[in-house]
Amino acid sequence: MPRIPLPSARLTVWIAAVAALLARYPSAMWPLRPDEAGFLLVARTWAPRADSVYGAYFVDRPPEIIALVRLADWVGGPYALRVLAALGIVGFVLLAAATARSLATDAAQLPRERADRVAAWTAVVAAGLVGNAGVDVVSAKGEHLGIPLVMGACWLALAALRRSSTSLALLAGLIAMLAVGLKQSMVGGLVFGGVLLVGTALGDHSRVRSCARLGAAAAAGALVPVVATVVWALVVGVDLGTLWYTVVGFRPDADAVLDAQPSSNIDARAVKMVGLATGTGMVLVIAWFVLHLVPLVRRLPAHTAAVSAMLLVDVVAVVQSGSFWMTYLVVLVPPVAMATALLLVAEPVPGQPAEPEPEPLPRRAHRWTVGAITRGLVVFTALSSATSLVAWWEITEAGHRPIEYYAGEAIGRAARPGDTLVVYGGRADIQWASGLRSPYPHLWSLPMRTLDPDLSELGDLLTGPAAPTWFVEFTYLDTWSETGTRRISEELIERYQYVTTVCGQYRVYHLKSLERPVLESRCSEPWRGGLASLRD
Repeated sequence: MPRIPLPSARLTVWIAAVAALLARYPSAMWPLRPDEAGFLLVARTWAPRADSVYGAYFVDRPPEIIALVRLADWVGGPYALRVLAALGIVGFVLLAAATARSLATDAAQLPRERADRVAAWTAVVAAGLVGNAGVDVVSAKGEHLGIPLVMGACWLALAALRRSSTSLALLAGLIAMLAVGLKQSMVGGLVFGGVLLVGTALGDHSRVRSCARLGAAAAAGALVPVVATVVWALVVGVDLGTLWYTVVGFRPDADAVLDAQPSSNIDARAVKMVGLATGTGMVLVIAWFVLHLVPLVRRLPAHTAAVSAMLLVDVVAVVQSGSFWMTYLVVLVPPVAMATALLLVAEPVPGQPAEPEPEPLPRRAHRWTVGAITRGLVVFTALSSATSLVAWWEITEAGHRPIEYYAGEAIGRAARPGDTLVVYGGRADIQWASGLRSPYPHLWSLPMRTLDPDLSELGDLLTGPAAPTWFVEFTYLDTWSETGTRRISEELIERYQYVTTVCGQYRVYHLKSLERPVLESRCSEPWRGGLASLRD
C-alpha cells in the first residue's frame, strides 16, 4: 500500500487555523445569544452620564467591549461581531503556533525543523479546544475576542525578552491589558509576561537591569488603555466612582449574591463544566503538565513558571466565577496550548543529547514517552472537537429551536409603536428579537438581583407612568428569592392581563386594554436555513 504523505509542519498550522475557522459555522446558523444581544442593546443605546457608564442599561463590562460591539454593528450589523470573532480565532491559532515556535527555538534551542513540529502540534490543540461545540462555537463573547490578544501578548513578551526590546515589551503590555478590557478576568497575558521577566532575572542576575527595563515598558503599555478609559470618562462626564463600580466594584457584590442564593442550576453547570473540560481534553492536558512540572522547571524554569502561573490564575478565575457558564472555559485555551508546547519542547531531539551530559537511556526513553502521550492528547482534543460539531449539527437538525428568538419575534409582531417590554429573569435575546425598548435597566438576572435585590425598582416601574406595555416571565418570580415578588405578582394581577404562555414556556402579560392582543409564534417550526431564517 502506498504511503500517504503527511502535510508539512507549517502547512499543518494553516490547516489547523482553517479548521478552527470552519468550526465556527454554527455561529452562522443561530440567532444572537443572550450576552451578544445584551451587549448590542447596550451599545445601540449608549448614552453615558454621571451616574451610569452606559445610560439606559447596566452591564458590568469595561467600555472597550461595548465600543467594539458598537463599531462592529456600525460596520456590518448585529452579526458582524461573529465574523470578527471567527477571524480572531484564526489569528489565535496562528499566534499559538508562533509562540510555541518561539519557546522551542529561543528557550529550548531546538533546531528549526523540530520547532516547526512543536508549533504544528500546538496549533492543532489550540484549534481543537477553541473549536469544540460544547464550549461554545456559536456566540462571539469577550472570551473569544480576547484570547487572540492574550496569546499575542505572550508571543510579544517572548520576542521582547529575546531582543531586549522595550518597544515590544510596551506593545505586549498594551495588548495584554486590551484583553482585560474585553473581559476583566483575562489577565493571562499580564501574568505570563510578569512572571517570565521575574523568573529570567532570578535565573540570570546579569539580566536584572534589562528585565527591569522591559518590565517598566510593559507596565507603561498596560497603563495606556486604563488612562484612555479614565480620560474618556472625564470627557463624557461619567463619575469615576461609577466607572470603578461598573468595571471592578460590582463583582464582589454579585459574588455575595451568588453565595447567598445557592442554585441547583449553578451546581449542575459546575458538574457539567468539569465533565466538559475533561471531555475536551483540557483536564487531561493540565494533569499531564502538572505531573511533569519538576522536569520542566529543571529544563526551562522561567518559561515553565510563567505558563504555570498563567494557568493557575485562569483556573482560579473560572472557579471563582460562581456561575460556571461553559464559555468560561475559552479563557483556559491559551495556557493549555502553551503547556502542550512546553511538554513537546521537553522531548529529547533524536541524535542529540538533551542535556550537557548524555542522559541515562531509561530517562531518555521516558521523555520520548512523554512526547508520544502529549501528541496522543492533542489527537484526542481534535477528535473530541470534530465529534462535538457533528453532535451539534444532529441536535439542531433534529428540531432544536431558538424559542427565545421565536418568543421575542412574536411579541414584536403583536406590538404597536411605542410599546415597551420587560423580560423578568434576564434574557436579552428575547428583548432584542422583539425590537422593543426596556424601561428597566437590567437585561441580565445577576445585575437585577444585585442592584435591585428587593425588586423595589421594578415594583415602582410597574406602578408608575412608564410601566412596560409587555411583561415576560422568563423564569418564576421567586426563582432566587421571595423578597419583593408579592408586590410584583399583585401588580401583574392589578394592571396586566395574561396573554399566553409563548412557546409553552414563557408567560406573557400585557397592560390591560379593551383589545386583548394575540400572539402568533412559529415555535413549532424547526430552525433551518441559518440566519436566513430570521424575519424582519
